[in-house]
Amino acid sequence: MHFVLFTLIFLGLVLGPGLWVKSVMARYSRPTDRYSKSGGETARELLNHLGLHDVKTEETPSGDHYDPLQKAVRLSPENFSGRSLTAVTVAAHEVGHALQDATGFRPLHWRTRLVRWVGPIEKIGAGLLMIAPFTVAVTRAPSIGLLTLLGGFLTLGSGAAVHFLTLPTEFDASFGRALPLLAERGILRNGDAPRARKLLTAAALTYVSGALTSLLNIARWWAILRR
Repeated sequence: MHFVLFTLIFLGLVLGPGLWVKSVMARYSRPTDRYSKSGGETARELLNHLGLHDVKTEETPSGDHYDPLQKAVRLSPENFSGRSLTAVTVAAHEVGHALQDATGFRPLHWRTRLVRWVGPIEKIGAGLLMIAPFTVAVTRAPSIGLLTLLGGFLTLGSGAAVHFLTLPTEFDASFGRALPLLAERGILRNGDAPRARKLLTAAALTYVSGALTSLLNIARWWAILRR
């Protein structure tokens, strides 16, 4: 009974933030013509205002993000062309990252370096977890299997660590950069500031959801290997 209750609570903590983020983003994606400028146009206006003329604005199917290597603010099709509160706010958030990059915000640079390593490391971790039982069976040395298992968990956990370390960068981009920019330029309509704050909180919490999902992945592997 306690295990079932713990599992339900854990699943709620893992899935809850992601569901809430999707709900908030969808709620303020309507009406689609709330603003005169699209998310892409808003991003361009803010970048020009900051003197970041060399930073590109692009539409992408890969999700909203700022690419510090290519110096590009990339928005999903619905946010690049859309004129909703979500589109405008998400655009400002990504411009916030561009401003961080331009001003040498160190946590952003650390995250950029870490992200390049996490993908390959997580794949290695999954491989180590898969071969751990065979290593013990072939060598008959439990210590080798334990080291392999430990290495697998550490590498899978690196994804969760990066997500958690990303949070200061996300909150700074949202509340230290995007909100002041939106206010300074008078972009938001009357009454939309609290809604924009909720959207920016949701944007940051996507990384909390990602971290918890990584932890769930570790728990799944642990359950498999215990069988």
